[in-house]
Amino acid sequence: MRPTIRIRLTLLYGGMFLMAGIVLLTIIYFLAADTLKDGTPEFRIFGDNVRVGNIGCPDLPSVGTAGEINAAIGECLHDQRTLALNTFLHRSLIALVGLAVVAFAFGYAMAGRVLAPLGRITRTAQRVAGSDLHRRIELGGPDDELKELADTFDEMLDRLDRAFESQRRFVANASHELRTPLAINRTLLEVQLADPGASPELAQLGKTLLATNERSEQLVEGLLLLARSENKVVDKRPVDLSEVAAQAVEQMRGEAQAKGVELRGVRQQVFVQGNGVLLERIALNLVQNAVRYNVAVQGRGALPVEGGGGRRVGGWVEVSTEPRPGCAVLVVANTGPVVPAYEVENLFEPFRRLRTERTGSDKGVGLGLSIVRSVVRAHDGSITAEPREGGGLTMRVVLPQ
Repeated sequence: MRPTIRIRLTLLYGGMFLMAGIVLLTIIYFLAADTLKDGTPEFRIFGDNVRVGNIGCPDLPSVGTAGEINAAIGECLHDQRTLALNTFLHRSLIALVGLAVVAFAFGYAMAGRVLAPLGRITRTAQRVAGSDLHRRIELGGPDDELKELADTFDEMLDRLDRAFESQRRFVANASHELRTPLAINRTLLEVQLADPGASPELAQLGKTLLATNERSEQLVEGLLLLARSENKVVDKRPVDLSEVAAQAVEQMRGEAQAKGVELRGVRQQVFVQGNGVLLERIALNLVQNAVRYNVAVQGRGALPVEGGGGRRVGGWVEVSTEPRPGCAVLVVANTGPVVPAYEVENLFEPFRRLRTERTGSDKGVGLGLSIVRSVVRAHDGSITAEPREGGGLTMRVVLPQ
């Protein structure tokens, strides 16, 4: 058994009772020994030739001198006192062991009763950890330290509930307030670009503004998805992880071919419980990062690409799925720049890239891996990244079935 507070309190209560019982038994034993020694009468026989009947002392001679009889009687009385003390000690030890068992059981029951409010606080905290912020302890009873702790915890939950509710309202409002003007700007720019009479300079400016607007839309969508995915996924359904990965590969196939990146991997059918759209976002972001942050490699299996005044060899991205006992695994590995091990964890932070500025990159808005980690956590899964020898990363997502 793990050393819980209840077990420790039980051992404390029982140990204190056992120590007190041992001390009390020792005192009683010595008092009884003194009483038997001082209170036992002494017998002396006088005469030359004495005959004594056996009164319970097997070694007492029936005929002998007075000195022999007196010595035998003294020895008999000493043995009788010793036997009485040993009997008293054995019976007292048995009684002490029995009372110790009762004391440990009583201490365990009392510790459970005293710690019951703490268990209630723990269970409420566990339910709150499952994104149920409407739970409250509402502990009754005397106004002691445990009730004060429960009331403090309830107040903290109230503040957290209000904060999360405010966040949800903000996400809903931002979803409308931010998407609408960006959609209007995109429509106006597309209409302007469709005008055949527009000058080349105006068309180029329109394309630049349209790309900037598209980047802003991606940033807004990423931020909203990141905010939503911090919560648990409640509406879970069976989703084929291999199909999700295959769709992500197909969506990135055109960009991968343009960059000379080979898409490969074996995807075994495996089902998980989750949200299909969010799971597709996991696979798409990982494959997208693996394609965009890729470098050319030398070796077999690479794709030759023409252009740039010469012939170069493209890299590869391997996307695979496999079942494991109780879980499903999605692995995305790629060739790419060398990633130091100490920088791997920073890649999952928002707006962080490998040895680049926070902004100014045309490869994304810096939220891909942050969104992936948040969505994976919302599905009670885990994601790890390991640098590959020669460059690149191996991303491994483990999701419970």
